[in-house]
Amino acid sequence: MYRVLTNIAKRFFTDAQIYKYGFNWSPMYRRSTGKVIEVSDDLHFVKIKIPLNWKNRNFVGTIFGGSMLSATDPIYMIQLMNILGKDYIVWDKEASINYKRPGKETIYCEFTFTKDEIKAIKKTITNNGEMDILKTSTLIDKKGNTIAELRKTIYVANKTFFKGKRKQNRQ
Repeated sequence: MYRVLTNIAKRFFTDAQIYKYGFNWSPMYRRSTGKVIEVSDDLHFVKIKIPLNWKNRNFVGTIFGGSMLSATDPIYMIQLMNILGKDYIVWDKEASINYKRPGKETIYCEFTFTKDEIKAIKKTITNNGEMDILKTSTLIDKKGNTIAELRKTIYVANKTFFKGKRKQNRQ
């Protein structure tokens, strides 16, 4: 369903607009309480915020850790899928979050891929067919205090390689 809606939206909006508003209007992402607030035109940079509100306030009055993880979880994967295009398979493989201090106010997180990283990913995929990428991000408050550290492992493969691997595993 999301792919069909995205293809229709591409007639009228930029990829960055579709990314931003697609996330913010998606029921699954809205429930995380996160909000995408900035997306670069090339999709290499995404910034989100997670405001402290009644939907994510925990027993002690701070942002529930599950909201932090769920708001950050899909960003890198969808970002990379859009940057690389249809010839690649991209899957979230692993996520961990290390909480450093309570989120007592709105917190922010930035997700970045450099042009050099994208070139290196494409080169590795061309040579090996697949790879795992480790990305880290920091959730911070307005003052720059670290609230949590996020680690994501993302699997990326050439679509042809991936289909061959799946076929081989079924036999």
